[in-house]
Formats: sequence, C-alpha cells, structure tokens
Amino acid sequence: MKRLSQFAFAACLLLGSAVAWAANDTPVGTWRQIDDVTGKPKSVIQITEDNGKLQGKVLQVLLSDDGPHPVCKKCEGERKDQPVEGMVIMWNVSKDGDVWDGGKILDPKNGKVYSVKLSLTEGGQKLDVHGYIGISLLGRSQVWERMQ
Repeated sequence: MKRLSQFAFAACLLLGSAVAWAANDTPVGTWRQIDDVTGKPKSVIQITEDNGKLQGKVLQVLLSDDGPHPVCKKCEGERKDQPVEGMVIMWNVSKDGDVWDGGKILDPKNGKVYSVKLSLTEGGQKLDVHGYIGISLLGRSQVWERMQ
C-alpha cells in the first residue's frame, strides 16, 4: 500500500510539472508589456486563442504620455478615439514551427499596424514581440514578461 501511495504521489508530481510546462509552451496568458526604449512596464496584455489564432487585448495601461486612460487618437477606422484599455491590438497570429506569426499588431501610440512575430524565451516566461513592415529583419522588438 505504501508503494502505491508513493507511485500516486510521483505520478501527480509528473502530471503537475507537465501541465505547468504546457502552460508556458504558448503565448496564451497575461503579459506585462515592457517599453523597448525606457525599459518600464507600459501595459498589461491578455493573449487568447480562438480556432488556432491568437489575439491580444489591452487589459490595463500602466504608463502613457496621455494619462491613465488614453484613447487611440492616431488610429484609423473603428479604433479611432476609442479607449486603449479593452482594445484588441494583436490579431490573426498563428503558430509556425517555434514561432507565431502571420498576424498584425497595432501600436496605439502612433496608430500604425505592423506585421508581428512572437517567440517565447526563458522557458516561456518572456515573449519577444517583433513588429515589422515588409520583411521581419527590419522592425523593432519588445520583450513582454509573463504574469500568469
């Protein structure tokens, strides 16, 4: 009986570590966006998946030149003058090998939409978010830190 309980305990540990690893195997989760210029946290982004496509929504703006609840002044279309908090800023991103790409990301500060490529680093605790126009060698990257 003692061996059985030891086996059950070991199995639970293995299963628990597999679940934890799997959670960090995808960008799905809540992230702290770190500004690539200042190194300070700018916002909290939630990435979700729907039918194999990722999207990112701003949950909270932490740092903004336009105060605590900025609107997207330079955005076009339906996002123009809408609150940044609650806004979907990344969409149609799909898995391609070890990266996620093919989607778009909006920079609410300048209203521009870029192609985006996501790569997990540091065991899934950090996310390299690379926005670009044209080819991915050009563009700029931010590192986001996993919160959940």
